[in-house]
Amino acid sequence: MNEPTVPMGMPELWRVSAFRRAMNDSAIATGENNSRFSALSPSLMADLQRFEHAGAGCEVLEVLAACLRHAHDMALHLDRDGHVLPITVFPRERLFHTPLPIETLYATRFDSVQLLQVERALLHAPGAREREMSAAPEHCHPLGPLLWHMALHGPRRELLPELAGAAVYRVASDLDVPTELSGALAASVMRLRQEKVSLRTLAHWPGMSRERGARLLNGLYLQAGLIVSRTHPSAKRDSWFAALGRR
Repeated sequence: MNEPTVPMGMPELWRVSAFRRAMNDSAIATGENNSRFSALSPSLMADLQRFEHAGAGCEVLEVLAACLRHAHDMALHLDRDGHVLPITVFPRERLFHTPLPIETLYATRFDSVQLLQVERALLHAPGAREREMSAAPEHCHPLGPLLWHMALHGPRRELLPELAGAAVYRVASDLDVPTELSGALAASVMRLRQEKVSLRTLAHWPGMSRERGARLLNGLYLQAGLIVSRTHPSAKRDSWFAALGRR
């Protein structure tokens, strides 16, 4: 008998080492240079390849942001403590599918999660006409909390590329944050509903830092609740100070 790879009662997940071997074998068999992105649309492929980091590839948050921009269903394979965690994202339905119990998923140390592969989703959202490949409703969950959790606790500590640069930010008045906030985060979101600020300013608010501010802005952006302005005078002034600092 094969040795179990996960605790009893949990779904059987691939070991990352076996998954990597399968990816390499597939790349050799098909002649693909990059097996990390499998059967994606050309536009989505080009978007993801913009973010390929030397020796590390894309980050999970960048892929999720691209998935939302293109509104394409995607399957992500993540390295979770040496085992492969598959997550299928349905951006139009604002749902995701995972074989793990939701409590186990959110108990994951997301700061150490790494992206292994992205591919076109084989599953369809619950209720789709393709019933034989429709995701089981009991394994589907709201996407908003996952995006928020990944932004605040995932491996990315800087602004997403589409948010970076000279800009000021404000929260849309109708944004519904998918989790209850408290402390500095709650106070910051309240202030951002009322004023436009740069990351530099946000980082100096009570209880905040540059990293925490960047994570908050990423999370708000993924909830489609962040207004970004690059023409506001404060954005231009911040850009000027940043240029002075590089001299």
